[in-house]
This record gives sequence, C-alpha cells and structure tokens, in this order.
Amino acid sequence: MSDALAGLEDVDWTALRHAYGVAEDVPAMLRDLYRPEKAADAADDLLTRVHHQGGGVYSSAPAALPYVVAAAADPSLTSDVRGELLYLVGALAGAGNSAEPRFVTPGWPAAWDLAVPDLLRLLDDAKAPNRIAVAGALAEARHRADEVIAALRARWDVEPDAQTRLRLIDSAGALTAHAGEQRAASLGWLRDLMDAADPAVRLAAVQALRHALPGQRDTAYKRTVSDVLSGSGPTTWRPGGGAAEATVVWAVGMLAEDPAGLADATRQLLGHRNSSVRAGALQVAAQALSRRRSAVAELLPAVARSLSDPEPGNRLFAARVLGMCGHAARPWADELAAMMTDEGEPYLPARSHALWALSRLGDVRCVPHLARRLAGERLGFAYHSSHADGWWTYELGLGEVAGELGAHADVLLPPLRARLSTAVALDERRGLCQLLESWGAAAAPAVPDLIALLDTDVAVWALDALAAIGPAAAEAVPRERLRALLDAPPAGQTFAPRSLTLAYGRLTGDREPALELLLPQLGEPYGREDAALLLGELGPAGAPYAEQLRELLPALKGGWLPLRVGEALWRITGRADEVVPVLVRAITPFAERGGAYPAVIETVKLLARIGAGAAPAEPALRAFLDTDERPVQHGTWRSVPQDDALCAAARAALLAVCAPGGAD
Repeated sequence: MSDALAGLEDVDWTALRHAYGVAEDVPAMLRDLYRPEKAADAADDLLTRVHHQGGGVYSSAPAALPYVVAAAADPSLTSDVRGELLYLVGALAGAGNSAEPRFVTPGWPAAWDLAVPDLLRLLDDAKAPNRIAVAGALAEARHRADEVIAALRARWDVEPDAQTRLRLIDSAGALTAHAGEQRAASLGWLRDLMDAADPAVRLAAVQALRHALPGQRDTAYKRTVSDVLSGSGPTTWRPGGGAAEATVVWAVGMLAEDPAGLADATRQLLGHRNSSVRAGALQVAAQALSRRRSAVAELLPAVARSLSDPEPGNRLFAARVLGMCGHAARPWADELAAMMTDEGEPYLPARSHALWALSRLGDVRCVPHLARRLAGERLGFAYHSSHADGWWTYELGLGEVAGELGAHADVLLPPLRARLSTAVALDERRGLCQLLESWGAAAAPAVPDLIALLDTDVAVWALDALAAIGPAAAEAVPRERLRALLDAPPAGQTFAPRSLTLAYGRLTGDREPALELLLPQLGEPYGREDAALLLGELGPAGAPYAEQLRELLPALKGGWLPLRVGEALWRITGRADEVVPVLVRAITPFAERGGAYPAVIETVKLLARIGAGAAPAEPALRAFLDTDERPVQHGTWRSVPQDDALCAAARAALLAVCAPGGAD
C-alpha cells in the first residue's frame, strides 16, 4: 500500500477541487481504499465527488487518477471495489472526451495518457468483470486508438468469457472511428465477425460497426440482425443483456439508419413464436411510429394483428399503439370494439385500452361501455394523467379517455354525477371535476354538484369546471359565495388563489381580484405567464397594460411566455405585425430540428386565429408538414397525438394565412 500511495502528501490537494468544493478530503478516500471495512464507501465517495454527474473533469481528477488506477490493479482489493474504480476511470475519460473543453481541467489529457499503459496491462486481469470494465474505459482512449485496438483484438483471441468478448468488440468499434493504421484491419475484422457462429458476436459486430461508421447504412446490418433474431433463440442474442424484449429493442434499434430494414425486421419479429420477442417488436414498432409518419403504413397493419396475440400484455400494447395513432387506426375499429366486452377480451386493462382507442377515433361504440365503467366499482382508468418517456403501459387517465366525448354528455353525465356524489378521495373528485371542465357547456346539468363542492378541498377544480360551463353556471352561483371562497381559499393549496381568481373572473366577468393578484407578477422572473393570460382574456379592455407587454417582446424566445404575451397583445390591440415575429421566432427552431412540445402547438393554433397577418410564419408551417420525421418529441405515447395536433394546427394556419381577406 505504501508504494501505491507514494507522493500522495506531495500534492497540494487544497488547491484542487471536486464537485463538492476543495479536494482536501480526497487523500483520505484514497487511503481508505486499502482498508477493507471502508473501501467500498471510499470508492463510492470518489465516484460521487471526483466525477459526480459528468459534464466536465474537475482539477482533482488528474491528481487522483494514478492512485485510482493503482488501486484498481491491486488484487488485494475486492472485485467490486476494483470494478467501481475502473468505472470511475472510464467515466472520467468519457467526460474528458465529451464535455466542452472549458469544463475539462487542463491537466487531464496528460494524466489520461499516462494511465492508458497501466490499463492495457489490466486486460489480462484474472476477474472477468474487471476485464469488462477495463475494456470499457479503454474505449475512451481515442488518442491512442491504434495501440488500444491491437491490444483489444489480441485479448479477444484468448478471451474465454462471453460477455468480456462482446465488450472487447464494442470497444474496438468505438475506437475504430478514431484509428489510423489499424482502421482498415479493424473494419475488416468486425465485418468478418458479422458472419461468426455465435449470434451474440454477430450482433455485437453490427453495433461496433455502427460506432465505427456512424450514420452509414449497410445492408449487411439488416441481413445480420434479421438472420440472428429469426434463426436463433433469445437467450443467445445478448448474454447477460436482460429480458428478451429489451434485447429485441436494442438489436432492431441498430437498424435506425435503415427505416425500411427496421420495418422489415419488426414485421418479421411480430410473428415470432416467443411472446417476449413479440413484445420487444411491439416496442420497436411504437418507437418507429413515434418518429416517422411513413411508419404508419409500414407497421400499423402488423401491429393490429397483435390484437389477437395469445399474450394479454401484447394485446394491450397493440391496442395502445392503435389508440396512439388515432384516426390511422380506423380500419381496425371493429376489432377494437370487440375487445371492449368480457367475451372479446378477458383482460381488463386491454379492454380499457381498446375503449380509449375507440374514443380517439370518435367511435360512439365506446360510449355505453364508458358509462358502465363510470357506474361500476372498477373504473379501470386513473384520475390523473401520467407523463413519461418510453413505452411503459401505465394506466390511462380518465380525462384522456373521455375528455373529447362531451357530445355524449347526455349518456355519460348520469353515472358520472352519481360517482361524484359518493366519491371520497381527493384524486377522484378532482379528476371528475376536470373531466366536467373539459366538456364545457355540455356539463351544465352537473352545476348543482359542482356548487356543492365549493366548500371542499376540490373547490379549485369545481370552480374551473363552473367557469368552463359558462352562463348556465354563472346564473346559478351566488356572487357572494364566490367572493367568500376567494377570501378563504382551501388550506394547504398554494396554487389556489391564482386559480380561483382566474376562474372567478371567467365566470363572473369581474377581473379585479385576478388583476390585483397577478398583474404585479408581469415584471417578475416567474409567474408572468398567468398575468399575460389574464390580460389576453381582457381583450381591448387590457389596453392600459399593452406597453408592459411590449416591453417583454424583445427577450422572448421559447416556452409558454411568447405565446401568452403574444396572444395577449394581439387580443388587446388587434395588431399582428408586432407579435407575429415573436411567435415565428419561437416556433422556427422546432420546424428546423423537431422536438416541438405543447406550447409550440398552441402557438401554431394562435397563428391560425391571427389569419393573414401571420403570413411570415408560412415557411415554418410548411416545414412542420413537409417532413417524414415527426417534428415533436419522440419515444412517448403522446408523440403521435401531438404530431397530429401540430399538423392540424399548421394546416388551419396555412388556410387562414392564404385565404383571401383571411384576418381573424
């Protein structure tokens, strides 16, 4: 240990820093690596402090690196501690390669260069997990790519462990992109491995070649992936890689640069004999559909066939994909309708998803089934909406299922009102109030039920619903009762005063309480959206505040604020010329590179209302429509619905812009 820590005291650690400040505590951590009872905590502390969350390399890292590598090479330490230290080395090297140079301490490149020879020797470590970690760290040695590739290939020739062999292939592929004299030989080696006997090696070679030749298509990738996934069992594809569905997602995902090849492979796997493989293929299809509009024709028919899959989870997922795709799923409406009955679909969550899919289609066959759900004990839907990336089949929210069914309120209101009258939990009462709000005037028969809730902890949502119902509610609610609610909002709800004053103004026309509460926020860093929203609702009566809104325009770039301020100023003045440039500036980046979110969609809807004066937005509007890649955030259940909404808004805006005399 003394030799491994030689020179530790000669470093001025007080002059160096880590994520939590001065690095004077690093020497103690390095010493504790050699104390068995403290070693694991010391390794974890070093990772937390010296690396933290990446994004840069702290000044303590170059000084600590040789001691960390020496400890990782010491066989007297446990394998877990050594593995954690090797992970730290790789994480630091990765940050050094990927972070902006200004966030990488100047001494790091030299320290990393000195560490590479010691790591190369550890490729022959006795423990396979450590060899895997070493190979992972060496993948970051781009400046010595030729030397490291040669060492990785030499180790591969004698490596007995399957997972280590795969890691060696992957690291060689990552370095080949940066190699010189070894580049051609490495590419040839990786191409040869695509024809190896081992299915896992073949897939690893495809992944490595994608790293080595980023962005390049190769028909051999599709051939290899399809051959492996159709001609061998899931357990052989990725040893140690986890569930078969995750492996399918990973493997087919390697065809991302080849959409036609990805679609072919996905269709093939949707008919696989293994239910987990089919589940993975459904996830791949969902991802492709969330990314490309053309994937609807390529993949949705194959997904629809999974509505009859023997595995209930796959039937559920297929119904959810069809629901996600909205009106594109109309050819399978009868199959979805059959799934809403106990006889047609014994699995309740799958029935719920079929019902939702039909509601997305506007198919009235879902209405009586939803009414029975509302009247029954098991609703089968959540009272809130979930927002998450990925393809987790979380419970659908009642508002998502029924929010667009206000035209059928005559059927749905009786069981909904009965449910509301007996509901106890706040979540349930809030969810039902929010559904009534979404129906607007169609929910007028529920006004007495909502008035009864004004003295409860759901008063905020009850008043929102009353305001959405409009005149019928305004006539029924005593003004003094509403003022009393403003004076004594529900306890423990910090958002209540803001929400209540806005809803009160919409319901009664008396905007003074909201102006008094919200207008001061117009000059503050936070809360300006609500103030601008309120002024927009005032229309021309907001003229005294127009100049305050104008002062905000130059700095507005993204988020909800450009929409709120632009709409308010336009509603107050009727002038498009001063707000349209701001709105166009807010949406153009998303027309160019995608990733649009709800504020962008609402901004496009506003441009449609502005009409001919929104002509400067025409290039961005056409760009939203003239693309196969959906210009929204990919990889979620909301991707396709949001893209559908964006396209509808863009078409409406273009019609309004191009129509003769098309001003609103």
